[in-house]
Amino acid sequence: MTDTKKLAVFCRYEEKGASSRVRFFRYAPFFERAGIKAKFHSFFDDAYLEQLYAGKGRSLTALFKGFKRRFQALQQIPAGVPFLIEYELFPMLWAWCDLAFLKNRPYFLNFDDPVWEKYVRIPTLKDKYDTLVRHASGVIVANDLLAERFGKLNANILKVPTAIDLEHYIKVSEKVEKFPRFTLVWIGSPATFPYLTAFQPTLKKMAEQCDFELLIIGKKEWGALPGVPSYSVDWSEEKEAELLSRSHVGIMPLPDDAFAKGKSAYKLIQYAGAKLPSLGAAVGENCQVIQQGETGFLCRTEDEWCQNLSKLFHDAPLREQMGKSARQEAVKWSLETNARNMIQFLFPDLKGADL
Repeated sequence: MTDTKKLAVFCRYEEKGASSRVRFFRYAPFFERAGIKAKFHSFFDDAYLEQLYAGKGRSLTALFKGFKRRFQALQQIPAGVPFLIEYELFPMLWAWCDLAFLKNRPYFLNFDDPVWEKYVRIPTLKDKYDTLVRHASGVIVANDLLAERFGKLNANILKVPTAIDLEHYIKVSEKVEKFPRFTLVWIGSPATFPYLTAFQPTLKKMAEQCDFELLIIGKKEWGALPGVPSYSVDWSEEKEAELLSRSHVGIMPLPDDAFAKGKSAYKLIQYAGAKLPSLGAAVGENCQVIQQGETGFLCRTEDEWCQNLSKLFHDAPLREQMGKSARQEAVKWSLETNARNMIQFLFPDLKGADL
């Protein structure tokens, strides 16, 4: 395409941050291919994430550095250039601070989690996201709960599930063999690891009934879960698809709480891309991604987790068929499909164009 369009992308993190990487940076090649010059501006730098993931807590210094970095970026962007924003421009500041920079400018918000939960106990911030959504040109959401919540405030809503590079997953899975021992796999960041540790008693019960090993993809230093045959490895984008493809079943436990109900089911999408059947908590978006009995099983109780694992453990043809069905479903969550939908949402004049 010959006409170059511009887009200012305001994400929360640099590429080490999972949410920013998978919902923003991975679309950079597609923006370029469509003739869109997208410039990315992160709020927090990688040093902040490294400190956070090391368990050293959140840094006020990093927050103030982020404010400075964002103010500087905003001053450099010409009028008329649309914004694509991860949640908000300024964390922990009032809605009017964001709107002061967004006045008379088209902006789109992108949500993958129910982030309003972090502000519900702060009277001056509890309505911030609702206010920003009302004034937005459009809102991109990762799941149905977010679409329902924000759709009441803004009619221009697009659901874009967090996507995978499906072609890469397919190529990798064709080259690797399964682990010799039956392997469950969980993949996640330090932010979601507590969901797995809270699930440890159920995993221990599952291990008493089936001889499996749990592969935890995140940080090697997490080690093994007590009482569960397991080990941890460091996550890397290069090894992600291979490790998943070598496993047998993917798991996604979640608590049944307000935040979890609004989370993206990205883990399940990754498992589907790797041609794995999944076991997932019957919570939120998991119920939209897992086709019960076809691509995996939704589990509500400890007994259901144990029984459904036993079905997959003892029936290799069932695992194979479910994996194939999951891979077919994964087309809906590919980067190519999402990129086309997102670009046409941000730039309606590109509808029908060869993207």
